[in-house]
Amino acid sequence: MQSSVPYSYVGSELELFIAAVNWKNYWSAKLRPFVRGRVLDVGAGLGSTFDYLNESANSWTCLEPDPALCEQLGARVAAHPRPPQVICSTLERLDNASRFDTIVYIDVLEHIERDAEQLASAAHKLDPGGCLIVLSPALPFLYSPFDESVGHFRRYTRKSLAAVAPDGVTLKDWFFLDGLGVLASLFARFAKRRAPTPAQIELWDKTLVPISKATDALTYKAFGRSIVMVWTKR
Repeated sequence: MQSSVPYSYVGSELELFIAAVNWKNYWSAKLRPFVRGRVLDVGAGLGSTFDYLNESANSWTCLEPDPALCEQLGARVAAHPRPPQVICSTLERLDNASRFDTIVYIDVLEHIERDAEQLASAAHKLDPGGCLIVLSPALPFLYSPFDESVGHFRRYTRKSLAAVAPDGVTLKDWFFLDGLGVLASLFARFAKRRAPTPAQIELWDKTLVPISKATDALTYKAFGRSIVMVWTKR
């Protein structure tokens, strides 16, 4: 995501997934216990993470390298009672003195080629006791033309995500989410679809996600469409 020229996000799915209200309510409820204080939202996109988790924070900073997305994000949050700070930049270019209690990567780390270096930089900006939270697509065998079209370098396993944990942090929790969504991802892979349709997003969000919320209690350590890891800084 870092570049010497202005960054432009290659995907076009962000507006589609804003409508996935059940999914966003689900994962945000799982992450909310770890979110507190000064929050840095890396790769904030259109601000949907802020939409669902801002009430858990004292302050929120949206970091987004794409100028076009920054403009849209700023317009979306301008009327919020407590609008976030929007910074059009990358983590590496952020003020070295900046420190946070929580840093989140929600469907972002898979877009970053040097993921281990990225998380090391993030850990440097965490205060002791702070949480580093990653939610990313899971299971490499699900990698599809859609992943490729939106610039995903990879999908993660528990082992591969744990392997990029930075020095100085301790694993606090990890789990898979949306076990039934694996079926939808398999369909996308074998159908060789480069983008879901609004109807497919609606079907997944309104039908599969509610079922996953029930069945994930059995599969959350075995498999799921997404994986979450939370580390705390020592």
